[in-house]
Amino acid sequence: MHYEGDMIRPPSEADSILLQVTLGCSHNKCTFCGTFQGKRFNIKKNDIIFKDIEFAAKHMQRQNKLFICDGDALIIPQKRLVKILKQIQKRLPWVHQVGLYANTKSINMKTEQDLKELHELGLKIAYMGLESGDDITLKNIKKGADSDRMIKMGKKIRRAGIKLSITVLIGLAGKKRSKIHAEETGRVLSEIDPEFVGALSLMLIPGTELYEDYQKGIFELLTPKEMLEELGLMISATNLSSGLFHANHASNYLPIRAKLPMEKEKTLNLIAEALKGNIELRPEYMRAL
Repeated sequence: MHYEGDMIRPPSEADSILLQVTLGCSHNKCTFCGTFQGKRFNIKKNDIIFKDIEFAAKHMQRQNKLFICDGDALIIPQKRLVKILKQIQKRLPWVHQVGLYANTKSINMKTEQDLKELHELGLKIAYMGLESGDDITLKNIKKGADSDRMIKMGKKIRRAGIKLSITVLIGLAGKKRSKIHAEETGRVLSEIDPEFVGALSLMLIPGTELYEDYQKGIFELLTPKEMLEELGLMISATNLSSGLFHANHASNYLPIRAKLPMEKEKTLNLIAEALKGNIELRPEYMRAL
Protein backbone atom coordinates (compact mmCIF):
# COMPACT_ATOMS: atom_id res chain seq x y z
CA MET A 1 0.00 0.00 0.00
CA HIS A 2 1.21 3.50 -0.82
CA TYR A 3 1.21 5.44 2.47
CA GLU A 4 2.67 8.89 3.00
CA GLY A 5 3.41 10.31 6.45
CA ASP A 6 1.39 9.62 9.57
CA MET A 7 -2.26 8.62 9.24
CA ILE A 8 -5.11 8.63 11.69
CA ARG A 9 -8.26 6.58 11.78
CA PRO A 10 -11.09 6.12 14.29
CA PRO A 11 -10.54 3.42 16.94
CA SER A 12 -13.48 1.46 15.50
CA GLU A 13 -11.62 1.19 12.17
CA ALA A 14 -8.61 -0.58 13.69
CA ASP A 15 -9.26 -3.77 11.70
CA SER A 16 -10.26 -2.03 8.46
CA ILE A 17 -8.37 -1.78 5.20
CA LEU A 18 -6.80 1.69 5.29
CA LEU A 19 -6.89 3.27 1.84
CA GLN A 20 -5.04 6.58 1.81
CA VAL A 21 -6.73 8.72 -0.81
CA THR A 22 -6.08 12.21 0.55
CA LEU A 23 -3.13 13.71 2.38
CA GLY A 24 -3.78 15.98 5.33
CA CYS A 25 -6.93 17.90 6.21
CA SER A 26 -8.80 20.39 4.04
CA HIS A 27 -9.41 22.64 7.07
CA ASN A 28 -6.28 22.13 9.21
CA LYS A 29 -6.84 25.20 11.42
CA CYS A 30 -8.15 23.76 14.68
CA THR A 31 -6.08 25.10 17.57
CA PHE A 32 -5.98 21.80 19.48
CA CYS A 33 -4.97 19.53 16.59
CA GLY A 34 -1.40 18.78 15.61
CA THR A 35 -2.12 15.76 13.42
CA PHE A 36 -1.57 17.37 10.05
CA GLN A 37 0.88 20.14 10.87
CA GLY A 38 3.14 20.89 7.94
CA LYS A 39 1.06 18.67 5.66
CA ARG A 40 -0.47 20.34 2.63
CA PHE A 41 -3.86 18.91 1.69
CA ASN A 42 -4.09 17.15 -1.65
CA ILE A 43 -5.78 14.20 -3.31
CA LYS A 44 -3.71 11.33 -4.64
CA LYS A 45 -3.78 10.39 -8.31
CA ASN A 46 -6.24 7.69 -9.33
CA ASP A 47 -3.54 5.33 -10.62
CA ILE A 48 -1.95 5.23 -7.13
CA ILE A 49 -5.33 4.74 -5.45
CA PHE A 50 -6.39 1.98 -7.83
CA LYS A 51 -3.04 0.17 -7.40
CA ASP A 52 -3.67 0.15 -3.65
CA ILE A 53 -7.14 -1.29 -4.24
CA GLU A 54 -5.53 -4.04 -6.35
CA PHE A 55 -3.06 -4.75 -3.55
CA ALA A 56 -5.95 -5.03 -1.09
CA ALA A 57 -7.77 -7.37 -3.48
CA LYS A 58 -4.83 -9.77 -3.35
CA HIS A 59 -3.69 -9.46 0.26
CA MET A 60 -6.57 -8.19 2.41
CA GLN A 61 -9.43 -10.57 1.82
CA ARG A 62 -10.03 -11.17 5.54
CA GLN A 63 -10.91 -7.53 6.22
CA ASN A 64 -14.52 -6.68 5.42
CA LYS A 65 -14.41 -2.96 6.22
CA LEU A 66 -12.45 -0.18 4.52
CA PHE A 67 -11.61 3.29 5.77
CA ILE A 68 -10.64 6.09 3.39
CA CYS A 69 -7.82 8.19 4.85
CA ASP A 70 -6.66 10.95 5.63
CA GLY A 71 -8.70 13.75 7.10
CA ASP A 72 -11.96 14.76 5.41
CA ALA A 73 -11.97 12.45 2.38
CA LEU A 74 -15.60 13.40 1.71
CA ILE A 75 -14.33 16.62 0.13
CA ILE A 76 -13.10 14.64 -2.89
CA PRO A 77 -15.12 15.79 -5.95
CA GLN A 78 -18.19 13.64 -6.46
CA LYS A 79 -17.19 12.10 -9.80
CA ARG A 80 -13.79 11.00 -8.45
CA LEU A 81 -15.24 9.64 -5.23
CA VAL A 82 -17.87 7.70 -7.17
CA LYS A 83 -15.12 6.13 -9.32
CA ILE A 84 -13.16 5.14 -6.23
CA LEU A 85 -16.18 3.58 -4.53
CA LYS A 86 -17.15 1.72 -7.70
CA GLN A 87 -13.63 0.32 -7.95
CA ILE A 88 -13.82 -0.80 -4.32
CA GLN A 89 -17.12 -2.54 -5.03
CA LYS A 90 -15.71 -4.20 -8.13
CA ARG A 91 -12.38 -5.38 -6.74
CA LEU A 92 -13.28 -5.84 -3.04
CA PRO A 93 -16.81 -7.30 -3.15
CA TRP A 94 -16.47 -8.72 0.39
CA VAL A 95 -16.15 -5.22 1.88
CA HIS A 96 -19.55 -4.41 3.40
CA GLN A 97 -18.74 -0.97 4.84
CA VAL A 98 -16.71 2.01 3.69
CA GLY A 99 -16.09 4.86 6.14
CA LEU A 100 -14.40 8.25 6.03
CA TYR A 101 -13.95 11.53 7.88
CA ALA A 102 -16.26 14.42 7.01
CA ASN A 103 -16.68 18.02 8.11
CA THR A 104 -19.40 20.61 7.59
CA LYS A 105 -17.64 22.09 4.56
CA SER A 106 -17.45 18.78 2.69
CA ILE A 107 -21.00 17.78 3.60
CA ASN A 108 -22.27 21.16 2.42
CA MET A 109 -20.49 20.72 -0.93
CA LYS A 110 -22.47 17.55 -1.62
CA THR A 111 -26.16 17.57 -2.52
CA GLU A 112 -28.44 15.16 -0.69
CA GLN A 113 -28.66 13.15 -3.91
CA ASP A 114 -24.84 13.03 -4.05
CA LEU A 115 -24.74 11.67 -0.51
CA LYS A 116 -27.43 9.09 -1.28
CA GLU A 117 -25.44 7.98 -4.33
CA LEU A 118 -22.33 7.53 -2.17
CA HIS A 119 -24.36 5.55 0.35
CA GLU A 120 -25.66 3.24 -2.38
CA LEU A 121 -22.04 2.68 -3.47
CA GLY A 122 -21.02 1.46 -0.02
CA LEU A 123 -20.34 4.56 2.08
CA LYS A 124 -22.04 3.44 5.28
CA ILE A 125 -20.50 5.65 7.98
CA ALA A 126 -18.96 9.11 8.30
CA TYR A 127 -16.98 10.45 11.27
CA MET A 128 -17.44 14.13 12.07
CA GLY A 129 -15.64 16.18 14.69
CA LEU A 130 -18.14 18.35 16.52
CA GLU A 131 -15.72 18.93 19.42
CA SER A 132 -18.16 21.33 21.15
CA GLY A 133 -21.70 22.61 20.83
CA ASP A 134 -20.74 25.93 22.39
CA ASP A 135 -20.41 28.61 19.70
CA ILE A 136 -17.80 30.62 21.62
CA THR A 137 -15.65 27.54 22.08
CA LEU A 138 -16.05 26.61 18.41
CA LYS A 139 -14.89 30.11 17.46
CA ASN A 140 -11.97 29.99 19.88
CA ILE A 141 -10.68 26.71 18.47
CA LYS A 142 -11.13 27.93 14.86
CA LYS A 143 -13.38 25.02 13.96
CA GLY A 144 -14.84 26.87 10.99
CA ALA A 145 -18.50 26.21 11.82
CA ASP A 146 -21.01 27.18 14.47
CA SER A 147 -23.44 24.87 16.25
CA ASP A 148 -26.30 25.65 13.85
CA ARG A 149 -24.20 24.59 10.87
CA MET A 150 -23.08 21.47 12.71
CA ILE A 151 -26.71 20.51 13.31
CA LYS A 152 -27.77 21.17 9.72
CA MET A 153 -24.91 19.23 8.17
CA GLY A 154 -25.20 16.38 10.66
CA LYS A 155 -28.88 15.97 9.86
CA LYS A 156 -28.19 16.24 6.13
CA ILE A 157 -25.76 13.35 6.00
CA ARG A 158 -28.01 11.20 8.17
CA ARG A 159 -30.97 11.80 5.84
CA ALA A 160 -28.89 10.17 3.10
CA GLY A 161 -28.82 6.96 5.13
CA ILE A 162 -25.16 7.32 6.11
CA LYS A 163 -24.52 6.52 9.77
CA LEU A 164 -22.85 9.30 11.71
CA SER A 165 -20.22 9.04 14.43
CA ILE A 166 -19.55 12.34 16.17
CA THR A 167 -16.45 13.17 18.18
CA VAL A 168 -16.53 15.58 21.13
CA LEU A 169 -13.68 16.78 23.34
CA ILE A 170 -13.94 16.87 27.12
CA GLY A 171 -12.06 19.83 28.60
CA LEU A 172 -11.83 21.77 25.34
CA ALA A 173 -13.52 24.91 26.70
CA GLY A 174 -11.25 25.21 29.72
CA LYS A 175 -12.52 25.88 33.24
CA LYS A 176 -14.57 29.03 32.68
CA ARG A 177 -16.90 27.56 30.05
CA SER A 178 -16.84 23.92 31.14
CA LYS A 179 -20.51 23.77 32.17
CA ILE A 180 -21.69 25.67 29.08
CA HIS A 181 -19.54 23.47 26.83
CA ALA A 182 -21.02 20.32 28.35
CA GLU A 183 -24.64 21.43 28.18
CA GLU A 184 -24.42 22.96 24.70
CA THR A 185 -22.64 19.91 23.34
CA GLY A 186 -25.41 17.74 24.75
CA ARG A 187 -27.97 20.01 23.09
CA VAL A 188 -26.33 19.75 19.67
CA LEU A 189 -25.86 15.98 19.94
CA SER A 190 -29.54 15.66 20.82
CA GLU A 191 -30.54 17.75 17.79
CA ILE A 192 -28.43 15.71 15.37
CA ASP A 193 -29.25 12.38 17.06
CA PRO A 194 -26.28 10.41 15.64
CA GLU A 195 -25.84 6.67 15.88
CA PHE A 196 -22.52 7.05 17.69
CA VAL A 197 -20.82 9.61 19.91
CA GLY A 198 -17.14 9.33 20.82
CA ALA A 199 -15.94 11.47 23.73
CA LEU A 200 -12.21 12.03 24.08
CA SER A 201 -10.50 13.89 26.91
CA LEU A 202 -8.32 16.78 25.83
CA MET A 203 -4.58 16.12 25.72
CA LEU A 204 -2.50 19.16 24.86
CA ILE A 205 -0.08 18.71 21.98
CA PRO A 206 3.15 20.73 21.90
CA GLY A 207 3.32 23.00 18.88
CA THR A 208 -0.42 23.67 18.71
CA GLU A 209 -2.03 27.05 19.40
CA LEU A 210 -3.95 25.67 22.35
CA TYR A 211 -0.78 24.32 23.93
CA GLU A 212 0.85 27.73 23.56
CA ASP A 213 -2.19 29.36 25.20
CA TYR A 214 -1.83 26.89 28.08
CA GLN A 215 1.86 27.73 28.45
CA LYS A 216 0.99 31.45 28.57
CA GLY A 217 -1.70 30.87 31.20
CA ILE A 218 -4.50 31.88 28.82
CA PHE A 219 -6.05 28.40 28.75
CA GLU A 220 -6.76 26.48 31.97
CA LEU A 221 -6.65 22.71 31.72
CA LEU A 222 -9.27 20.83 33.70
CA THR A 223 -8.27 18.37 36.43
CA PRO A 224 -9.28 14.70 36.00
CA LYS A 225 -12.17 15.24 38.43
CA GLU A 226 -13.38 18.32 36.52
CA MET A 227 -13.21 16.42 33.23
CA LEU A 228 -15.30 13.65 34.73
CA GLU A 229 -17.83 16.18 36.06
CA GLU A 230 -18.01 17.73 32.59
CA LEU A 231 -18.58 14.33 31.00
CA GLY A 232 -21.43 13.68 33.43
CA LEU A 233 -23.07 17.00 32.58
CA MET A 234 -22.70 16.29 28.86
CA ILE A 235 -24.27 12.84 29.08
CA SER A 236 -27.05 14.23 31.25
CA ALA A 237 -27.81 16.85 28.55
CA THR A 238 -27.64 14.33 25.68
CA ASN A 239 -30.86 12.72 24.54
CA LEU A 240 -30.45 10.21 21.73
CA SER A 241 -33.30 8.16 20.30
CA SER A 242 -31.02 5.12 20.07
CA GLY A 243 -27.28 5.60 20.05
CA LEU A 244 -23.99 4.55 21.58
CA PHE A 245 -22.07 7.05 23.70
CA HIS A 246 -18.43 5.97 23.88
CA ALA A 247 -15.93 7.48 26.29
CA ASN A 248 -13.57 4.51 26.27
CA HIS A 249 -10.78 6.13 24.28
CA ALA A 250 -7.27 5.85 25.74
CA SER A 251 -7.33 9.57 26.59
CA ASN A 252 -10.22 9.17 29.04
CA TYR A 253 -9.90 8.73 32.78
CA LEU A 254 -13.00 6.52 33.11
CA PRO A 255 -13.86 4.10 30.27
CA ILE A 256 -17.56 4.31 29.40
CA ARG A 257 -19.70 2.62 26.76
CA ALA A 258 -23.38 3.40 27.15
CA LYS A 259 -26.49 2.77 25.08
CA LEU A 260 -28.68 5.84 25.23
CA PRO A 261 -31.27 6.36 26.49
CA MET A 262 -31.47 2.92 28.16
CA GLU A 263 -28.21 3.09 30.11
CA LYS A 264 -28.13 6.82 30.80
CA GLU A 265 -28.93 6.69 34.52
CA LYS A 266 -26.66 3.70 35.05
CA THR A 267 -23.79 5.63 33.41
CA LEU A 268 -24.41 8.78 35.42
CA ASN A 269 -24.38 6.68 38.60
CA LEU A 270 -21.07 5.15 37.52
CA ILE A 271 -19.58 8.64 37.08
CA ALA A 272 -20.94 9.69 40.46
CA GLU A 273 -19.26 6.71 42.12
CA ALA A 274 -15.97 7.56 40.39
CA LEU A 275 -16.22 11.15 41.62
CA LYS A 276 -16.68 9.83 45.17
CA GLY A 277 -13.43 7.89 44.79
CA ASN A 278 -15.10 4.48 44.75
CA ILE A 279 -13.83 3.68 41.24
CA GLU A 280 -10.20 4.06 40.29
CA LEU A 281 -9.44 6.37 37.37
CA ARG A 282 -6.95 5.64 34.62
CA PRO A 283 -3.54 6.97 35.72
CA GLU A 284 -1.96 9.78 33.71
CA TYR A 285 0.89 7.65 32.40
CA MET A 286 -1.61 5.28 30.73
CA ARG A 287 -3.44 8.01 28.82
CA ALA A 288 -2.68 8.35 25.10
CA LEU A 289 -3.97 9.76 21.84
